Amino acid sequence: MRNPLSDVVVEMKPSGIRKFFDIVSEMKDAISLGVGEPDFDTPWHVREEAIYTLEKGKTVYTSNAGLMELREEICKYLKRRFNVSYDYKNEVMITVGGSEAIDMALRAMVNPGEEVIIPEPCYVSYLPCVQLTYGKPVIINLKEENQFRLTKEELLNAITDKTKVLILPFPNNPTGAVMTREDLKDIAEICIEKDIFVISDEIYAELTYTGERHVTIAEFPGMKERTVLINGFSKAYAMTGWRLGYACAPKNILSQMLKIHQFAIMCAPTTSQYAAVDALKNGDDDVMHMMQSYNQRRRFVLNSFKEMGIECFEPFGAFYTFPNIKKFGLSSEEFANRFLQEEKVAVVPGTAFGDSGEGFLRISYAYSIEQLKEALGRLARFVKKLEAE
Repeated sequence: MRNPLSDVVVEMKPSGIRKFFDIVSEMKDAISLGVGEPDFDTPWHVREEAIYTLEKGKTVYTSNAGLMELREEICKYLKRRFNVSYDYKNEVMITVGGSEAIDMALRAMVNPGEEVIIPEPCYVSYLPCVQLTYGKPVIINLKEENQFRLTKEELLNAITDKTKVLILPFPNNPTGAVMTREDLKDIAEICIEKDIFVISDEIYAELTYTGERHVTIAEFPGMKERTVLINGFSKAYAMTGWRLGYACAPKNILSQMLKIHQFAIMCAPTTSQYAAVDALKNGDDDVMHMMQSYNQRRRFVLNSFKEMGIECFEPFGAFYTFPNIKKFGLSSEEFANRFLQEEKVAVVPGTAFGDSGEGFLRISYAYSIEQLKEALGRLARFVKKLEAE
């Protein structure tokens, strides 16, 4: 029989995150600090709106691009929060989570052999999505001494005559790094000069702790027409299971993304779309409450690391820390495996997010203070054991 499988898919590595959670799900008294999911319930008024639309029988397909009302509210939100303007009729589409938007954007933009720059450590989906387009991923290994921000020097060194797209993953998963306005200004100037397009994944835009609002690269002159802005409802509104994201892009790019979406998906879940309208209209206080709670937990985790003697740069975005564990002489995978087996706490090896994550762990603080206290107490005990070896 002929091989039924695609070589590209067979060679693709599975997610480095999942195996730890498969183990922890069957381990009694285990704690996970690895899932990138809010521990809050979706706000009640959002759930109530979904229930209401179900009771009213609003369960048919929406347009391929999504509910017009939702697209309009997204444009109002982006203008109000991030000072960037989009045409809701032609420049916005609703997707099944931000992950679908990433996939659609890459498939619509990248030809075989064209290069896509990916700063790592980063979200696990970028690399395989590029591989599925038969494009060529070009990795930039971000550095702890730069707080895992992308510098203009690093970007310039990665650009060739085949470079087509830069993925800009900030605020960052797994590091929690953010880019300042000055950082983004430098990146924007290079992209315009070198004629590079940007896929800007801004799913954590509302979860920043610098005291200043998130800045999108699409806001800079000349960048909106070469940027696909991706966001969604999973993180800021605690709506992970609703599977709803969106992409904003110039009409010439978005129309091609929409074409793929028509054939692969049809439309995003209708009930989720109605709920998201309410989230955008009435959810600002919920977002602020959750952000403040995450910030409290962030400070608690960083202070705990300091007391243990674990080095960790201060992350100002998302809900992750990326502590440096190189001094213990274990690889990220070895540390995470031993910590799980000996103390029953799951964290994610930094290498799950790229080779530059070696020597680091991703530890999420999207958990209650009580859970964090227990888990970090176990980490302190484990660290003392390692230091005594």
